[in-house]
Amino acid sequence: QVRFVESGGGLVEAGGSLTLSCTASSSTHNMNTVGWYRSAPGKQHDLVAVFNRNRTTNYGESVKGRFTISRDNSNRILTLQMNNLKPEDTARYFCNSDIGVFLSSWGRGTQVTVSS
Repeated sequence: QVRFVESGGGLVEAGGSLTLSCTASSSTHNMNTVGWYRSAPGKQHDLVAVFNRNRTTNYGESVKGRFTISRDNSNRILTLQMNNLKPEDTARYFCNSDIGVFLSSWGRGTQVTVSS
């Protein structure tokens, strides 16, 4: 039922940083899980960083220590700070909730490309 709009993607050199933003059409505070996923061409959507209902976070193993997820006080804007980017981070990044993932309902996303 909630819609997400992602922005902030672009081209960056390896070792650089990039910040993504996600705006939700309604508050995400009572969602079981909400956050960022990514997908390379022809690949599945993998978890990058998400908030749980109790405000704890989960990060994909490959991004731990490099990426940080945050959320504003309205719980409508989610941010993903990406540091020390690597070529393997190249993918389209999506914002979604647990139900959206379950239903395989994905928005437009934003492309992140990391050059060697």
